[in-house]
Amino acid sequence: MDIQALSEKFGVNAERKQDGGFPVFEKNIRGKRVLLVADRTTEQFLPSVKGIVEHNAAESAAFVLPSPEPVADEETVRRVVEAGRTYDYLLAVGAGTLNDLCKYAGFLTHTPSGVFATAPSMDGFTSGVTPLIEKGFKITRNAQTVSDVLMDFDVLCRAPRIMIGAGVGDILAKYCCLTDWRISSFLTGETVNEEAYSLMHQAVCACDASLEQLLRGEAEGVQKLMDALLISGYSMVIAGNSRPASGAEHHMSHFLEMDFLRRGERIPLHGVKVGLGTMVSLYLYHTLARRPSFATKERVCAAAEHLPAPEYAENILAQFACPTRFSQLGVSRETVRTMFFEAYKIRDRFTVLTLYCTRGLMTEAVADELLERFY
Repeated sequence: MDIQALSEKFGVNAERKQDGGFPVFEKNIRGKRVLLVADRTTEQFLPSVKGIVEHNAAESAAFVLPSPEPVADEETVRRVVEAGRTYDYLLAVGAGTLNDLCKYAGFLTHTPSGVFATAPSMDGFTSGVTPLIEKGFKITRNAQTVSDVLMDFDVLCRAPRIMIGAGVGDILAKYCCLTDWRISSFLTGETVNEEAYSLMHQAVCACDASLEQLLRGEAEGVQKLMDALLISGYSMVIAGNSRPASGAEHHMSHFLEMDFLRRGERIPLHGVKVGLGTMVSLYLYHTLARRPSFATKERVCAAAEHLPAPEYAENILAQFACPTRFSQLGVSRETVRTMFFEAYKIRDRFTVLTLYCTRGLMTEAVADELLERFY
């Protein structure tokens, strides 16, 4: 799988630093007015790319959001839009939220955007959608695909271990969401885009096979993780939505995120929450055979046979210092119980959680079982 050729197909310059620079990106911004967008955490990385931009752009400046962990809500979007209004290009210096903010602000103002990735922590680098918080609710809006993804593997390999683990959690989740997509075709007649499905599945398997290298901190492992994260975005572009990259595990993450927002608490990393949701989804699939019968149960169970065990995901994520119990996130037992019954309503999308909740499988006893295992 040639990530460069694949990126070119989607009009994205996915460029690794070479000889101290990013030649294609430098050509792309020549003569343009470029705004670098960071936050209080990622501003430390501005020197890594600021000189390159200043040498090639007609004009450049840095806009630093005042929070160390900004949220992509209405007010923060407004700030980025206002800051970037007189520029020709927005470059996010960071990962998930900053990339989302620049993609969406660029979409609203018809301004190209890119990202200098500071951590391999999430899969939205190349997607054409942006998750936002509007009126306290997690929603997904159409955005734009970035023009450039700049990767300095010296920076990426030094990312905090838990941020790398968050990226791993987001990739392991694809085992579940792809299976969610497949079972939906059995139970609801939803069409599966086989190209997007296959592309995502191959990337997950390649990343999974390199996890030992990643755990040892080797650059090749980080490269395979970044490849899978970029490909996740491309698979969403092919599918026309987030179906190949988001299922029940993401809906659980979104449910918890809104709880943190309501309480005014710091929101844990997206991939950390998704990793926990992945463990739950894997458990629900692997215990499905002993649940009450429903139409096409045999086909659903057969589709789940290839899935790794929840213990596998738990072991991997623990080695990246990620929480493996919901209690470690600082959420209440009752919130997690409610999540098992309500999170499937976050999106109009059939998943293993939808199956359990709409077929009478998610009983109080099953919720107790999940709490005992994962809280």
